Amino acid sequence: MELENLTTVIAELHEHVLTITLNRPERMNSFTNVMREEFRGVWEFARESDDVHVIVLRGAGERAFSTGMDTREGTFVSDNVFSRRDPGIDLSPKQNGCWKPLISAVHGMAAGGALYWLNESDIIVASDDAQFFDPHVSYGLVAALEPIGLAHRIPIGEVLRMVLLGLDERMSAERAREIGFVSEIVARDELWTRADVLARRIAAKPPAAIQGSVRAIWESRDTGRSQALATGMAYTSLGNPIGKAQVVRSEVATREYEVR
Repeated sequence: MELENLTTVIAELHEHVLTITLNRPERMNSFTNVMREEFRGVWEFARESDDVHVIVLRGAGERAFSTGMDTREGTFVSDNVFSRRDPGIDLSPKQNGCWKPLISAVHGMAAGGALYWLNESDIIVASDDAQFFDPHVSYGLVAALEPIGLAHRIPIGEVLRMVLLGLDERMSAERAREIGFVSEIVARDELWTRADVLARRIAAKPPAAIQGSVRAIWESRDTGRSQALATGMAYTSLGNPIGKAQVVRSEVATREYEVR
């Protein structure tokens, strides 16, 4: 895939960090059929390229990270009920087999379909103006797919409150941090820099160890404890010999660390 030929996002690969910028600020970075298609290609590129160690996702413009689906354009759903699929699959890295860690840098509004990205993010950093909400029911639409994914991230009571209140309430960045959805809040002008710093710290680590860890932890959510541990052991056996060959332990021990 040619990253320079994208029209709805900007994708830039530098020093093993793939930075994806949602680039429809005039429509608050809402997704379209074209964006869905482009994300399928981006996830394939990230999945297959060994040069990609970490992915950062962010949104252009001042008002929103993303407000979900572009309601003016809509999105394709097959007329054949037996051929229908969740359109958000195209936006979701893990559902596209991409196990490179994803850091999302969220500012402004993050609504509805934006949760497809956030539900599968490994780290979410938010600016202090970030607001999270799901407007589906306010428009008479069933809110199911995005909230089900969200229920695997935060307490179900918080999911239900967001769904049922719709446009009448927005979750603040501080509340999102309190419930573990967001791991860090920074000033708006520091957001992209902070996400990049975290990405480069991760990218410097052995990629096989990082990718195997991400996959093992996420897949454990879909299985019972014993099966998850067995799978984790298999990934440990696969990844650790590679990791040991890439690390000088004395260098790791002397690095400075940050207390959060």
